Amino acid sequence: MEVKTLEIKASLKIQKPIGEIFDAIINPDKMKNYFISSSTGRMEEGKTVIWKFPEFDMKIPVRVNKIEKDKYISYYWDGADGKELLVEFNFTKKADNDTHLVITEKSRDNNEEGIKWMKSNTEGWANFLACLKAYLEYGINLRKGAFDTSQIPKELLTGKKS
Repeated sequence: MEVKTLEIKASLKIQKPIGEIFDAIINPDKMKNYFISSSTGRMEEGKTVIWKFPEFDMKIPVRVNKIEKDKYISYYWDGADGKELLVEFNFTKKADNDTHLVITEKSRDNNEEGIKWMKSNTEGWANFLACLKAYLEYGINLRKGAFDTSQIPKELLTGKKS
């Protein structure tokens, strides 16, 4: 069976209660400690916020789709080609007040461009999860000084295609 579309799925168990993890994702004051440098506001259903990243000279509009407190968050953002992509966060309570977080981003065509997207964004979501875990469990910001921007394609740094 040939796969026609690609989607990314990344997951990790974090040793914190669901509510704390959920808040760290929707609250820009917490999110700036592990992911973004700023946001125009808190994630709320039906609202569009603009995220800035410390290593990129670009602003990313994030259109919040659905929020179910401590269970689910979804939003849309544009891929490098302007195609709107759906990102979903699913939270599951585990033993000892731990949480299993699953992030899914979808979808792209199964072609060379889609495979490049899948590789890059899978790496990005794995980094997101590691940074979130380090911040919540140990108070560490792993992103600070982590990126050698000379290795990042210019269009990602500026948001403009060369």
